[in-house]
Amino acid sequence: MDAVVTAPIEQTVHAQIEAQLPALRRFARQLCRAISDREDLVQETVMRALRSSHQFRPNTNLRSWLFTIMRNTFNTEYRRRCREPAGMDPERFERISISAPQEWAVCRSELRSALKRIPFSTRRTLLLVAMGVSYIDTARLCACEIGTVKSRVNRARKMLEDDIGRPGVM
Repeated sequence: MDAVVTAPIEQTVHAQIEAQLPALRRFARQLCRAISDREDLVQETVMRALRSSHQFRPNTNLRSWLFTIMRNTFNTEYRRRCREPAGMDPERFERISISAPQEWAVCRSELRSALKRIPFSTRRTLLLVAMGVSYIDTARLCACEIGTVKSRVNRARKMLEDDIGRPGVM
């Protein structure tokens, strides 16, 4: 019995939605510049309204309901487009992954702990070279020979690799 009662109401709503198409097109013109975007927005609004027509309450303003659907659809699409980089194909964008910031924090913490376990002179030499100081200048700052600097850096890298377990940290 409910299906018989609701069917004419939904058909009436569908007819009223069709009657509101010119108003929807005018409203879409205010929201979108491109004609294709306007047409897409009107089509998406009508599709959402038809899917949700059972939720429309009789004796309320259908135009306001449709305009609300259109505005929400436009805002959702706008936010989605702002999140996507311009000019990148969506399939490639989906494949790009960024590791979680927590993982970087854990790696940084592991590295700091491992660096603290390296003897001071070796750690100092490694950090100077890692910051871009030349071997010659590092040798002067540490008051040692260039061969000693290279040896200390190599030993420190080996200690870090053994401690952390991932080659190529530095």
